[in-house]
Amino acid sequence: LQQFSDTGSRKEHVKITSESKPGFLERLSETSGGMLMGLVTFLLSFYLLFTNEGRALRTAKSLDEGLSLVIPLDSIHSVSQQNEGRLVHLAGALSTSKPLFDPSYGLSIQAVKLKRNVEMYQWVEYEDSTEYEENGEIKKETKYSYNTEWKSEVVNSRNFDREIGHKNPSAMAVESFTAVSPNVQVGSFVLSKGLVDKIDDFKQLSLSHLEDPHADVTRGGDYFYHSENPRRPEVGDLRVSFFYAGLSGDDPHLGSADQVTVIARQRGDQLVPYHTKSGDVLQILYPGALSVEEVFQKEHESNTMKTWVLRGAGWLAMFVGISLMTRIFYTLVDWFPVVRDLVNIGLKAFAFCVASSLSLLTISIGWLFYRPLWALLIGLLSVVPLVVAKSRVPPKKQQ
Repeated sequence: LQQFSDTGSRKEHVKITSESKPGFLERLSETSGGMLMGLVTFLLSFYLLFTNEGRALRTAKSLDEGLSLVIPLDSIHSVSQQNEGRLVHLAGALSTSKPLFDPSYGLSIQAVKLKRNVEMYQWVEYEDSTEYEENGEIKKETKYSYNTEWKSEVVNSRNFDREIGHKNPSAMAVESFTAVSPNVQVGSFVLSKGLVDKIDDFKQLSLSHLEDPHADVTRGGDYFYHSENPRRPEVGDLRVSFFYAGLSGDDPHLGSADQVTVIARQRGDQLVPYHTKSGDVLQILYPGALSVEEVFQKEHESNTMKTWVLRGAGWLAMFVGISLMTRIFYTLVDWFPVVRDLVNIGLKAFAFCVASSLSLLTISIGWLFYRPLWALLIGLLSVVPLVVAKSRVPPKKQQ
């Protein structure tokens, strides 16, 4: 069943769909599928938690190894053969051999990267759904609204609930792209591709000093518009902006070249990845001039943050997995509202405690090969959630 109600502007409509309430066997079948998905999620959480601990400890050991071996260079303008194959630290201004161009818009800049960002004025669909029960049926009321916005990706209007009046072009006449300088140096040293990839602090390029490149292109602020009236764009109109990263020469409008700090292996006049004994790779680049200690402190902080994010993701995957696997108990009693709510709270508490205990236990096993004492302490800590949960259960009255 579908009911349409237009607001008159044809930018909003409501659709109501209804279906019969699923029976007990149907709900049981859906729960069984959820249990299988829960089991897969549950097993994946173990893999994520275990490998994350190994990765974190391996990275920490590699950073400690790097800190003990790194040699600060006296000069970035001469290549010393004594440091061949060794891990070196240097800081200096970026330089590139030639400017990056975008001839279509008469634009050039001496930088490591130049990004052309193209946006098209398009229809965008928004959905807002609510479900309710009526006459033994489950009804879903969906409100569809449409708005015109600048978007970097083509929005496929064929997927709209109502394409008539909200049709978008299937492609952009001008493409986005990123140009990267083939040769990037700090002093006399050439940066590897991996180091160049780390130069990604993009800033928008001011177009105020540029002329309109074509008769059908108009500059407005920091955008070039492919539009008859940029103030009142139509669907299909384009606007183009530019971003740069790693300014590598003194520019009258943008200032002096960007400074970077690099830690990598010296191979001739190239800076390439350094392979540690722990099996990790060190090739580090940060904006600005930093000391060796500051660089490694930042790397340790980054490693710690990544470790905790992945621990949280592992625990959440385990919690969701256990919740899906125990959902069948909720389905069996969902005819009885009070019992259903109590069972739901109990299952959530059970999933929380078990996920917390098993996560801590998995983390402790991950540490077993590296730091046995810490592994033992975390292993003992894993029992705490279960002990707390058990203590909350009221003891049976003595007969």
